[in-house]
Amino acid sequence: MTIFSRNRPAGAASTASTAAALALTALAALAGTAAPASASGSAPTPAAALSAAPGDLATPSAPSASAAPSASAASAAELALPRPTGPYATGRDTLFLTDHGRTDPWVPAAGARQLLVSLHYPARPGSGGAAAPYMPQEEARLMLAQRGLDDPEWPGLVAATRTHSRTDARPAPGRFPLVLLSPGFGTPRATLTGLAEELASRGYVVATADHPYESTGTELPDGRVLTCAACDEVDAQPDDAARREVLAAVSTGRAADFSFLLDRLTGPRPAWRHARSIDPHRVGMAGHSIGGAAAASTMAADRRVDAGVNLDGTFFDPVPARGLDRRPFLMLGTDPGHAPGAGDTSWDEGWDRLDGFKRWLTVRDSGHFTFTDTPAIGEQLGIVDPDAPLSAARSTTITRAYVTAFFDRSLRGRPARLLEGPTPAHPEVLFQRP
Repeated sequence: MTIFSRNRPAGAASTASTAAALALTALAALAGTAAPASASGSAPTPAAALSAAPGDLATPSAPSASAAPSASAASAAELALPRPTGPYATGRDTLFLTDHGRTDPWVPAAGARQLLVSLHYPARPGSGGAAAPYMPQEEARLMLAQRGLDDPEWPGLVAATRTHSRTDARPAPGRFPLVLLSPGFGTPRATLTGLAEELASRGYVVATADHPYESTGTELPDGRVLTCAACDEVDAQPDDAARREVLAAVSTGRAADFSFLLDRLTGPRPAWRHARSIDPHRVGMAGHSIGGAAAASTMAADRRVDAGVNLDGTFFDPVPARGLDRRPFLMLGTDPGHAPGAGDTSWDEGWDRLDGFKRWLTVRDSGHFTFTDTPAIGEQLGIVDPDAPLSAARSTTITRAYVTAFFDRSLRGRPARLLEGPTPAHPEVLFQRP
């Protein structure tokens, strides 16, 4: 069982980082890309590191001569997420849930499957306490170390990134659609905070789950930190076919996680104190990388999820041949990496099988982590990726605009002209019609 205390020795971090790097090297090979870190554990250059490492389908950048500034320069200003643009103030709660009906699939000795969930929601203006924390410092350290970013000041800077949601905020009146969010393989749930805050500010309750043992680090309420046993499992496989089977199990396992979470949020004895804010008849799901693939897996397994979004993830668990019962689905990915015929044939196959309203959009100059908080945080740290030159501002604007438009259409029945075709406001976004 891969569990470490908050004060574990530095050597343990190095071992965990190397194991994760080896597993993610295998994942990069599945995608037909260069490895994010070599099997010997050598790190990517700082300019490429934030966008090169632990996504199940990251397209790593070539080494760059650009260098990040010193930590002292980066610390001159507080890191902050882009401010949400919707009319609502936002609050955040955290749930720690145990599914007594399932054993953890990666570490059976750990017992029942557990989930850590961030809930962002529309809140009454002026209510609540301090701004919600971004992520625990140990999670930040492990995430950065896996990317080869070992400056001792940076974990504290990233962990302290300023969010725009308040703890203990009173919910705004009304009932709101629910959106489930799932992060990429090896990536903490915090990296989808910007998207969660945007959706909450626009009138959605958003539940973002950490899937234990599938991230570089998940800190539990008691201070234990669970590292990526699933990465070790991928790395242990003898070939690409076997690795794909494990990744398919990640996707279907997340579907089981979210079905359980839906039970706990919308069932007769809900776990969340503000569960009355949720309209259980309007539920969507989005995810980054394998989290996006898990959106389709969850829809295939659970009819309660009405619409899904895949942000640049391979469908290791294929879209069912029967489709998704005519429910809407958006595929939003990199260009050319996820363009038709570009190499990830699961998108071509998935597109053919989707049987409801659907859109296949790709974004020029983007990278695998464009659709997360990584560009905003990396840019403030002075880290640039020459192979993904889309700015943090444009990355944020595009992701927010298209995901929100899709859920507004799918869960609220609102017109979404943005999804009808190309627009001069977003020239980077290409509508694919294979």
